[in-house]
Amino acid sequence: MKKSEINNGNILLNDWEGPHNGFPPLDKVRVSDFKPALLAAMAELDEEVETIVATQSPPSFENTILALERAGKKLNRVIALFYIWSGNLNCPEFQLVDTEMQPELAAFYDKQYQNNALFQKIEAIYESMELGNYSDEQKILIKKYHQNYILKGAKLSDDAQIKVAAINQKLAALQTKFSQNLLADEESKFLELTVDQLAGLPEALVENAAMVANSKGQTGWIISNTRSSIDPFLTYSSVRSLREQAWKMFVNRGDNGDENDNKEIISEILQLRAERAKLFGFETHAHWKLVDKMAKTPENAMKLLEDVWKPAVKRVAEEVADMQAIADQEGANIKIEPWDYRYYAEKVRKAKYDLDENEVKPYLQLDQMRASMFWMAGELFNIQFDQLNDVPVYHKDVKVWKVSNKTSGKQIGLWYFDPYAREGKRSGAWMNTYREQSHLYREQTTIVSNNCNFIKGIPGEPVLISFDDAKTLFHEFGHALHGLCSNVTYPSLSGTNVATDYVEFPSQILERWLTTPEILNKFALHYQTGKTIPQDLLERIDKASKFNSGFNTLEYLASALIDMKLHLAGDQKIDPEIFEKAELAKIGMPKEIVMRHRTPQFGHIFSDDGYSAGYYSYLWSDVLSSDAYVAFTEAGGPYDKKVGKRLQEKVFSVGSSVDESDGYRAFRGKDPSIEALMASRGF
Repeated sequence: MKKSEINNGNILLNDWEGPHNGFPPLDKVRVSDFKPALLAAMAELDEEVETIVATQSPPSFENTILALERAGKKLNRVIALFYIWSGNLNCPEFQLVDTEMQPELAAFYDKQYQNNALFQKIEAIYESMELGNYSDEQKILIKKYHQNYILKGAKLSDDAQIKVAAINQKLAALQTKFSQNLLADEESKFLELTVDQLAGLPEALVENAAMVANSKGQTGWIISNTRSSIDPFLTYSSVRSLREQAWKMFVNRGDNGDENDNKEIISEILQLRAERAKLFGFETHAHWKLVDKMAKTPENAMKLLEDVWKPAVKRVAEEVADMQAIADQEGANIKIEPWDYRYYAEKVRKAKYDLDENEVKPYLQLDQMRASMFWMAGELFNIQFDQLNDVPVYHKDVKVWKVSNKTSGKQIGLWYFDPYAREGKRSGAWMNTYREQSHLYREQTTIVSNNCNFIKGIPGEPVLISFDDAKTLFHEFGHALHGLCSNVTYPSLSGTNVATDYVEFPSQILERWLTTPEILNKFALHYQTGKTIPQDLLERIDKASKFNSGFNTLEYLASALIDMKLHLAGDQKIDPEIFEKAELAKIGMPKEIVMRHRTPQFGHIFSDDGYSAGYYSYLWSDVLSSDAYVAFTEAGGPYDKKVGKRLQEKVFSVGSSVDESDGYRAFRGKDPSIEALMASRGF
């Protein structure tokens, strides 16, 4: 299909127009538009690449690298909306398109990366780079293009390239199926309750359970099979047998021996990844994935995980002892099991710190927490948010804000917020980039979104969230600010386009502002009285800040270690269930805790390649965020203007236009150390 033959009647292929520097026509998108739009946009990029290759002039930054940066604008727009639908509106009709097009996309991108004539031009520019008059940002862009093409197979033999392309198409199909199986288990399995089984549950959870039952045409109460419903149920339900039932339902997603079982898919994914890594000349998939990360090698990542493991295990033993003591005092006649952990941890929090999550929750209104993030962004980064009503959305729950510089009034982007759980939406919380910031062409401002799965309450009533949920909200907003603050020339270097073990740094450091007195005193308002959170409650929250850190750290570490071990295992045939149990036993996993993401539901590493052999990134980044926050405390407080400006200029605005390690040193004045991380977790 030639560029001239593209069907401009397809809404997905049109430029994003309108006020606020343009926006996607989300209210007009039809699922049936995606396949023809993807095919047409791929055809257009093919033509653009052919033009670059056919250029007779010697390869230059302008006619090759810059031309590639400018190519594929239409495909970028279509892909952005395609993945918005995949995450937020994954209906059966879309799943058919997703299943068909993911292998097509994999094949298409392999063709681009394996274009020998194109790579020869890129390599010629790379090899003569020091002779050219390039800016530092241009040099980084050249290096990234060169490295990306090599890591995707540009230097392989023709036979190896064919094999890699075939593997990538198989992986695309398998990873899509993995995600669909997980979503199916979350939507088809649930816990039905009767009135006598509601004991201990907060009113908001009971109300939501009734709404879920009603949405399914049933009476009574239903607990959904998602973390946003299961975690509070496990925390408050006093019916132990139901806690066990709910826990097993949740941790066995993708692991039920039925049509949605993911174990065989995982085994095949691992085999294919191992085979591909060897074709690339790497020992394992993990070695291939970490070449361009801050950690550089799996050994470096594993050392960090293992250094934190033993202190975390020790802390868990202390937490379990505290819980067991309370269970014994109550005459429960039990040994703490995984489905008891959250329930008895809440009792320990009440006993040791006189702090009840339900005492805090009335002060954490979702709208107020969102407003607090806007205020924080204004104080730290001098930006403001103004809600818009003239920008189309894909669902009535989604709201949009214009983001501007407070001083100049200049718009820097749009922020979309999709806060609530619903069918067809994947669980968890994440950030999407709709459009990358860049200075190519005219000024291109960014468009980002935050997506969460908060439990929607009764219409007209404020939505109350837990402290952990508020922390997640701030975390994802950190990703959004990373995109919104971007100020680079080239879209490939923009915003969150950094190494995965650096990208969590901006989001994790933002979490720390949630507990600042300025936020809690100003925005933690009781939903009924409007009064600010009492000082004595603030003090109890502060004292309990490291509470349950063993559990939170260890459930994460277990997932990160299994991820790395799976991908260091090479080409051995792996039964995920046997492997998971054996490896957890080797490292001494406490029986009272399960991995945060068990292997059959580990979407971070099996729904795509993104975080595969990379789940360690959260801890690696938290070393940075813990150390970086000390810069604020050393300067006198979390809202120090000079440190905030430096954080924005050296971290949030530069994307990958500066080497990540250099950028961190420019902000902090030194390399990070692990001491601040250990102190922040009370180890």
